[in-house]
Amino acid sequence: MSNIVAIVGRPNVGKSTFFNRITGTRHAIVDPTSGVTRDRHYGKGEWNGTEFSLIDTGGYVENSDDVFEEEIRKQAAFAIEEANIILFLVDVQEGINPMDEDVAMLLRESGKEVMLVVNKVDNNKQLQDTSEFYALGLGEIYSVSSVNGSGTGDLLDELVKKLKPNAITEELDLPKIAVVGRPNVGKSSLINALLEEDKHIVTPVAGTTRDSIYTRYNKFGFEMMLVDTAGLRKKAKVSENIEFYSVMRSIRSIENSDVCVLMLDASAGFESQDMNIFRLIEKNHKGAVIVVNKWDLMERQTNTARDFEKMIKERIAPFTDVPVIFTSVTEKQRIFKILEEVIATYKNLKKKISTSTLNEVLLPLIEHNPPPSVKGKYVKVKYITQLPTKFPAFVFFCNLPQYVSDPYKRYMANQIREKFDFTGAPMEIYFRSK
Repeated sequence: MSNIVAIVGRPNVGKSTFFNRITGTRHAIVDPTSGVTRDRHYGKGEWNGTEFSLIDTGGYVENSDDVFEEEIRKQAAFAIEEANIILFLVDVQEGINPMDEDVAMLLRESGKEVMLVVNKVDNNKQLQDTSEFYALGLGEIYSVSSVNGSGTGDLLDELVKKLKPNAITEELDLPKIAVVGRPNVGKSSLINALLEEDKHIVTPVAGTTRDSIYTRYNKFGFEMMLVDTAGLRKKAKVSENIEFYSVMRSIRSIENSDVCVLMLDASAGFESQDMNIFRLIEKNHKGAVIVVNKWDLMERQTNTARDFEKMIKERIAPFTDVPVIFTSVTEKQRIFKILEEVIATYKNLKKKISTSTLNEVLLPLIEHNPPPSVKGKYVKVKYITQLPTKFPAFVFFCNLPQYVSDPYKRYMANQIREKFDFTGAPMEIYFRSK
């Protein structure tokens, strides 16, 4: 179940500081992900057991006043369309600004759940000044100071009460597959190539969120749900900064899936935007299959595909154990290879290795190549077990977990991949004291 929370507001009200404060809160957020044009615009968060994605719509504006205002309106409109809840940020030190009134009008008309957050409230005098914002007609006011964090806990308490609990529709016990990527790489064409083969096999199933539709696919021995989100359906187009919004829409697709097919355009290579989407897949612990589309249009030498794949693997390191398929969707080349890899990745994502097998295979390896000693102290691993998570996660019980380095964790992850085949599945390795 995906809950998307968007921060909306005019420039300089402290959106980024507020975002960084919330994403830095100890109870709340893990893994702020680098944004598209500046850093830290997406955060994956959790407060009191409820997960949400936090999106800062700021930072995507040109430096001229007329464009400024137009951009703010576009972002507010897009956030209204995509988000479950909108945090509308205003600045107590500047009071109500005409641009605030414009955004407030949009928000009131939308009928969406809005929380009015008055920022930069650093003392009692400013706390009294917040009352003028009732004039915006958006109900209760939440006073915060992004700089010192006061008021943010109370705000998050109220926020999660308004979010939907993380729930899953019962019917969806099939692999859920999302096709994601930048605009115009061929996502819709791939879905259509799969579905238009035989229309009677398609039955749309109501999804778990406002914006996802699951389409059942059952053909040639493959049965799965295709996650069709706003990014795939024809939708009233918002004139938008395409890069930013394509990631915003990908978030919903990724969160509602088990395995993501990341589509690239062969002629464009592997761009920073593709990297952002890949990192979102990895950080959400979803299976990954990379599909390089429009391969028929490339001039090919002997090793073109091999070199292209090598370039991709270098970019996505350290999680490189990912299938890469070269295809032309319009020519229907290797479309079923994609389905094979998706199902194999799904099985790897769900694979469980018994504790006895893990210890039998891995303990001799560790003995042969133990963690490097630190300050004369040696790490001794007692036993290893797999955690009951939705993705492969392994815990190594040992005497001095604090001395195990990240490179050694990566080495162990690679050993597990090599011995048990977890291709396409992201993996977490933990060292804990017994």
